[in-house]
Amino acid sequence: MVDLFSGCGGFALGSRAAGLGPELAFDVDPILTSSFSTNFPESRVTLGDLSQARGEDIRRLAGGDVLGVFGGPPCQAFSDIGHRKVDDPRRDLLDHFFRLVSEISPAFFVMENVKGLGYADARPVLDAALERVAGKYDLLGPVLLDAADFGAATKRRRLFVIGVDRTRCDPVTLEDIHAKKAQAASVLDAIGDLASATEVQSEDGFDTWQLPTQEASNPYRNRLLAADRRFTGHRPTVHTEAVVNRFRAVSQGGVDKIGRHPRLEWLGQCPTLRAGTGSDRGSFQSVRPIHPSEPRVITVREAARLQGFPDGFRFHPTVWHSFRMIGNSVSPLMSEAIFSVLASRTEIGQAAIAAE
Repeated sequence: MVDLFSGCGGFALGSRAAGLGPELAFDVDPILTSSFSTNFPESRVTLGDLSQARGEDIRRLAGGDVLGVFGGPPCQAFSDIGHRKVDDPRRDLLDHFFRLVSEISPAFFVMENVKGLGYADARPVLDAALERVAGKYDLLGPVLLDAADFGAATKRRRLFVIGVDRTRCDPVTLEDIHAKKAQAASVLDAIGDLASATEVQSEDGFDTWQLPTQEASNPYRNRLLAADRRFTGHRPTVHTEAVVNRFRAVSQGGVDKIGRHPRLEWLGQCPTLRAGTGSDRGSFQSVRPIHPSEPRVITVREAARLQGFPDGFRFHPTVWHSFRMIGNSVSPLMSEAIFSVLASRTEIGQAAIAAE
């Protein structure tokens, strides 16, 4: 399994949970991938510009045949809240994803992006890129899938294209993917226990927290809790008194009129968490939601829980970079659903499932 444009590894977590890889991961951003080796110690992560990569080199690193290639090429050029400039060089990386798929020739591939890639002004870019794999793969998509429909506590609609080589992978239908749907978790399901955590230490820039062992849980949390009930990244943002008072006045489900921060509802789902921009694009911070009952924005760990990341997953010592990681990621719950279907369609995948 090869992960292109890997980021911090949300897509990869779903693949791993389905009994697959990745063995190889590639990205150009040293910050977004800074914790990848910590979270996936058995995987090899390589930094580099994928527009300059060759499929034969990736196949050689993989040691031969590749079961699957997956990735989310940079989406900012297609985002419906961005500028959508036709001269944004990141648009070309979509084509390079499909070029590499064609050159690597995996049994299947999965591409993820923002829903704006399906809009009329961007669809020709996608269609042209898909010509790279035309005739070689049976295609499903583009289809829109929402993380909340697969059990996550956040609404996150994303566009997917799945391709299978019928000589090595049985067909996959949208009904197969929909069969993996699960009831959405609520904000309360996801983060309701975190108020009882206490900070126990700070190491390598990470703040570490401990949950009491007697804390009641639920199925959503049970799949995310670490065995030792510890996690990192939960130190709250310290706001000015004026901001605290402003946030207190916002009701659950409402929006702060000045900062445009939405306030979470305990029994609802979190709106899509966005990444903000890197230093090359002005270091703009994306608006973070307000905690349902506390007058502050949510912490990194709360965002991770809402997205479906397990508590043992580490991000970055800096809050801003951690939110970039989470905001750029695929919900692991949604990617697990997709990869579990694909794993069941190949002999290698079936063997991996049996080994699990």
